[in-house]
Amino acid sequence: MNNIPKVKIGIVAVSRDCFPESLSVNRRKALVDAYKAKYDAEDIYECPVCIVESEIHMVQALEDIKAAGCNALVVYLGNFGPEISETLLAKHFDGPAMFVAAAEESQNDLSDGRGDAYCGMLNASYNLKLRNIHAYIPEYPVGTASECADMIHDFVPIARAVVGLKDLKIISFGPRPLNFLACNAPIKQLYNLGVEIEENSELDLFESFNKHANDPRIPDVVKDMEQELGEGNKKPEVLPKLAQYELTLLDWVEAHRGYRKYVALTSKCWPAFQTQFGFVPCYVNSRLTGRGIPVSCEVDIYGTLSEFIGTCVSNDAVTLLDINNSVPDDMYEESIKGKYNYTHKDTFMGFHCGNTCSSKLSSFNMKYQKIMARSLPVEVTNGTLEGDIVPGDITFYRLQSTADNILRAYVAEGEILPVATKSFGGIGVFAIPEMGRFYRHVLIEGNYPHHGAVAFGHHGKALFEVFKLIGVCPDEIGYNHPASVPYRTENPFA
Repeated sequence: MNNIPKVKIGIVAVSRDCFPESLSVNRRKALVDAYKAKYDAEDIYECPVCIVESEIHMVQALEDIKAAGCNALVVYLGNFGPEISETLLAKHFDGPAMFVAAAEESQNDLSDGRGDAYCGMLNASYNLKLRNIHAYIPEYPVGTASECADMIHDFVPIARAVVGLKDLKIISFGPRPLNFLACNAPIKQLYNLGVEIEENSELDLFESFNKHANDPRIPDVVKDMEQELGEGNKKPEVLPKLAQYELTLLDWVEAHRGYRKYVALTSKCWPAFQTQFGFVPCYVNSRLTGRGIPVSCEVDIYGTLSEFIGTCVSNDAVTLLDINNSVPDDMYEESIKGKYNYTHKDTFMGFHCGNTCSSKLSSFNMKYQKIMARSLPVEVTNGTLEGDIVPGDITFYRLQSTADNILRAYVAEGEILPVATKSFGGIGVFAIPEMGRFYRHVLIEGNYPHHGAVAFGHHGKALFEVFKLIGVCPDEIGYNHPASVPYRTENPFA
């Protein structure tokens, strides 16, 4: 992925001045050694200048980790910790911060060797709240060196998403298509998140596309497309136009990113796009998304924002799909019942025209878009990538601003089943435990649009923490409740 940040975490140990500083020194060293023994040593930087006991130390530590290029922070309570100085660290650090504390080491050293960091975390959390600081605190934030190393490793994808958002620009083209009010995009929350938005007309994009006619780079892009598609290249005649469009988007990104490091795109891909451009953009969208530049369709700004977050968390390509249709009874009976531990209502089909990158499809063909071809000449609907999505673990999720500017999100883990869809587009048979209730009491009750982002693998833990860290109220983060846990809106007499 070439459009997401590299995280470097500065580890700063703190110490209450009435506790032995050596506890924090030795425990920090043990923590760093444990991390380097298990994970990538380049993820972390051990702040050597001081153990923070005062505000002056806090400033010295901040200057050091800034000079070292750190964009994320771990405040490590080697003992009780100085609640003011340690929380000021997080306040003045320009990036995501995590608090974690050292467990006691031995029953044989509970006098001079007792650090009381278990107690100190309580004071740290209270002071963070007083200062309105959103910091990441693990589920159980007290541990041995090895356990704290695991917690820091869990923090890496969370920090990567938060860092990325603060340097992200979303570039959109055109208003939403008619009858797509569900993909509303109040931009106030984008600014609150630190995300920049550049909204353009389809006409701007069309003008730029026309200026790329006969671009000398087109043959090389066509060749690359041919190699990727192989036998799936069912519409070779449209590749030059698709290559021209891909170059248009990439050049636009470079010319318009401004001071932002990362970019995501979204465009109005119908109904006039096909007749004017002469193709559909799905395959190009899939190629860019596969490189870490998410491109959502139908001007779904929060959809592409969600995709970018998932790309950062998973360090992998993601996709955006319609929560589309139910699984037919006969397909469930023949291919799912008795083979997988899911009820019929746990299953559904996720679909989109062809924006899922080829690496996430079991097999694929680049052809025409069937729905659009019902009302348009087939030759202007070429350019969609079709195939069944690869089976395996997935996380279905979305971040959304409501019409009245409240940030809301959902996360649900499940899988794509190895069941032939017998349909068209980029599509898969999804199974999420208790999906039927989740669909009714989170997706419908929460007024979410039909688009959901899909990360490949189980990343719910990290995504949930990202949403909390960027300011989504935990009560506004939906998830698929087990059968024993009712939803607030669920009828107890049903």
